[in-house]
Parts: sequence; C-alpha cells; structure tokens
Amino acid sequence: MARIRTIKPEAFVSESLAAVSLTAERTFLGLLTQADDQGRHRDHAAIIAGQLWVLRPEHTPSDVETDLAQLSDAGLICRYKGPDEKRYLHVVTWHQHQKINRPSKSRLPACPHHSAPAGGTPSTAGVSVTEPSLSPHGRLRDDSREMREPSPNPGVEDESAGQEGFTESSVRAHGGLPEPSVKPHCPDLGPRIMDLGSTPSGGASAHAPDTVSAKQLLREYVAACNHRPPDAFLNHLGAQVRKLLDEGITPAHLRAALERHRAKGLSPSVLPSLVHEVMNAASLATPAAHRTWTNPTDVVAAYGDEL
Repeated sequence: MARIRTIKPEAFVSESLAAVSLTAERTFLGLLTQADDQGRHRDHAAIIAGQLWVLRPEHTPSDVETDLAQLSDAGLICRYKGPDEKRYLHVVTWHQHQKINRPSKSRLPACPHHSAPAGGTPSTAGVSVTEPSLSPHGRLRDDSREMREPSPNPGVEDESAGQEGFTESSVRAHGGLPEPSVKPHCPDLGPRIMDLGSTPSGGASAHAPDTVSAKQLLREYVAACNHRPPDAFLNHLGAQVRKLLDEGITPAHLRAALERHRAKGLSPSVLPSLVHEVMNAASLATPAAHRTWTNPTDVVAAYGDEL
C-alpha cells in the first residue's frame, strides 16, 4: 500500500543520487512511497514497474532492474534474499530520514546484512550513526554497546547529522562493513578509525580489489568516445558489462570487445557476441611454432633407397 513519505531538500543535491541515472532516481523516490514502515519492499522489477511506471510502459521491468542495480551500487538500497528464498530490498538510510509516527511492524523478513529485526531499528554495526550523542571524548554511545571513534572537531558531526542524507557517508552497498571491521580501543595502539572509503560495492557480486569493476570499464568506454552516449545506452551497456564480469570474463577480453563495440557503433545487446569473438581470436593468435625446412644430413636414413 502506498504511503505519504518525506523527501528532504538535500536529496536534490545528493552526490549519491547524482551518480545514478534520472530514471533510477525516480525509481528510488517512488520506492520511498511504496516501502513499508521499516523501509522494506519486494525486490521484483516487474512489481515495482507496475507500481511506479504503470503510465510509462516504455520503461520496462528490464529497465527497472537496471535502475535497481544502479541504486544498489550507489549504496542507496540493499538487496537480499529472505528465508523464503524470495528477493527483498530496503532503503539503507530509511531510519535517518523517515520519521514514522506509530510505525507498524514489517511483514517482510529483515535484512541479514543490517540485522534489523521485524519492527525494529537497523543494526549500526560498521555504520556511521548520526542519532546517538557524541561525548567530548569522541565516544559513540547507544543502549547496547560503546565504540570509540575519534572526531577531530567534536560536535561538528552532530551539526551535520541529517544534512547529507544521501551522500557518500551513507552505508555503502550490500551490508556495509562487517562487524569485525569496528576495532575496539587499544591503549597501546591508540584509537582505531573506521575507513569506509575502501569498502567495495556490489554485495555478493562485488569483485576483488584488484579486479576491474563495471563502472571503471564504462568510464574508459565513455572517455574514448568523441561524444558522450545517451544515458539509456550506457545503462544497457553497463548491465551487459556487469553480467559478463559476474560470469568470470577477464577485463582484458572485455576491454578488447568494448573497443570493437565502440568503433563499430553497435547495440549493447551484441557485446557478449563481441566478447566471444575476441576470446576465439585470442586462442588463434598464437599458432604452432614454424619449423624451417633443412636438408637431412643422412640422406640414406631419411629416404632409404627411394632416391
């Protein structure tokens, strides 16, 4: 059931929302009105398309799936599987920006990455929390635990709480940082500082730090173009690149295929065929070593009595 929600003015100058396409931003704002009081919703592109894009049939469920992938990469939503093997999502910064009067308990399973029980508040493990008070010594307090987190300017963090609702300080990707990355205070080594900047995005499909991401390959593609392609074209192409990386295609083969794709000006749908062509060409590029013909030193042994 759709609900009346709050959209803060900061949303329109959010760096996280600016990193996604306009259609993905519209899908995100629409999800705010469709999610339950805990910020949860079914992760089903066809259902979301029917709720938010019913009068825009040109924006298909496939396009909505692309929107959701962008929102997940930007850390705005978290996608997970429930105990019933169905897919769900929730808005990561929901409890920071939606103040619900008498919130009802959710009928959808909680996110295992953020450890939010039904009808409760999300876990703050590994997340920069803005609501608990900051003591003069930089210690964050809540009802369940204490964490030392030094602040160079005590009090400034409280002042900016809620003003950067959708910026890079929000939780990144599926599950944010795991619990072990919050280190307790050590008297010998001094306080530990959480580094959220090194957290990879993409959840279960995230690549190792030394692996090229789909975003990087797409940036290289755009940089080589004389003019920036349309957003719809880049969204489709980015989805194809992401799928191929998830299949284990090496970045070198993808780069070569993207170069051919750019030079020929083809549809994003043919990228898998170009990757197949590049991989086959690479296997044929190293023929067997050529052996130069030389006359035999022992003619009798080589030809017998035939000469």
